[in-house]
Amino acid sequence: MNEYETNTEQPREPVGGKYYDPNLNTSPSMLPMERPHKKKNHGTAFVATALAFSLIGGAVGAGAVIAVGKSKDSEEAAREQLSVMLEGQRQNSVIEIVNIDTGKQMTAAEVYAANVNSTVGITTSITTNYWGFQTTSAASGSGFIISSDGYILTNYHVIEGANSITVSLYDGTSYDAALIGYDESNDIAVLKVEAENLTPVILGDSDNLNVGDSVVAIGNPLGELTFSLTAGLVSAMDREVTLSSSVTMNLIQTDCAINSGNSGGALFNLYGEVIGVTNAKYSSTSSSVASIDNIGFAIPINSIRSIVESIIEKGYISKPYIGIGVLDVSAETQMYGVPAGIAVQSVMDGAPAAEAGLQVGDVITAVNGTALTSDELVDMVGASSVGDTLELSIYRKGETLELTVTVGEQIQSALANEETQQSQQSIQGGYPFGGRR
Repeated sequence: MNEYETNTEQPREPVGGKYYDPNLNTSPSMLPMERPHKKKNHGTAFVATALAFSLIGGAVGAGAVIAVGKSKDSEEAAREQLSVMLEGQRQNSVIEIVNIDTGKQMTAAEVYAANVNSTVGITTSITTNYWGFQTTSAASGSGFIISSDGYILTNYHVIEGANSITVSLYDGTSYDAALIGYDESNDIAVLKVEAENLTPVILGDSDNLNVGDSVVAIGNPLGELTFSLTAGLVSAMDREVTLSSSVTMNLIQTDCAINSGNSGGALFNLYGEVIGVTNAKYSSTSSSVASIDNIGFAIPINSIRSIVESIIEKGYISKPYIGIGVLDVSAETQMYGVPAGIAVQSVMDGAPAAEAGLQVGDVITAVNGTALTSDELVDMVGASSVGDTLELSIYRKGETLELTVTVGEQIQSALANEETQQSQQSIQGGYPFGGRR
């Protein structure tokens, strides 16, 4: 179980979409979520809900190798070598979307019966080298089937660093799973098992959700209470949580019991639709703080659906972007005659914003005729399609300009050993700071 604590240091380097300027008093709050750190004067912490436990040492890891073979031409072998490069070919996966009528509200028992066969338990093996001694540990988490031919969605932190991944179904069947791709900034991973005729979940609309709606979670708390159901309500929507790495996510807060081992499991509404992926809980880390119960979180399914589809269909992550770093103009700055709006902190070379003529120091006062905050601009770009245009009203050194920006495509590798990721220092779909939409 990983614990993520508050980081009180201000980030000075941009990660993902938005930039933080330490000289401006606009620092976001730093709440914990991602990697374990020592506690810093706080009694509470976000805890990732994957379950880890120690095994025996001795396993040896292996890395992928790209082979380049050499052969000799029969006629010119004496004076020339021919280098042969191997190029892989595979059939592209295609996702077919099938609409299912989910208009009937169900009881929690009916939701469980309809979806328990779509829920999986995930066990991983992780080898770590400590001072020359290799120690093998294991972690347990949850996941759910998203296609009948074996694609499974879970949290990235459930499979992070895994040497092997095993998936177990409700009927007791187990499969070795392959990691297809992941997006660490959004804490999701896509797995694949070689199986057919599995029962996939039905994906819902997390935007069609309200505080007070009933929800249920199915997962494997503690790694041994397998296929457990917990029920509760939506406690809050768009709960902003900032990680110690400056990654910020907007999550669904729920009072469903979310415990170690629930990570990666599905959060359902009472129409039997998945509206979130459970990934964290709030817990006490100090005896001076009262016990904290039933403050769990889930990633809204709408915020990650296009990323999951891109990983499966394309083998990489495709996000819309315009290529700027931004910050809201502070009230103090406005006292010096700068209008309210979005200050451009940086512009990526060759990005759509640069091609449109946007410059560092510009203030975006309106987008498509509407005044926006930087967060709202991020949401707008993330919801755009590649090729869409945005009409920007710009304040620049006392002048007002109108610029048209065409939304571009940012391609990011979905696997760590494929370092094809373009610079993330841009406004993009998905999450700024690497984590928030």
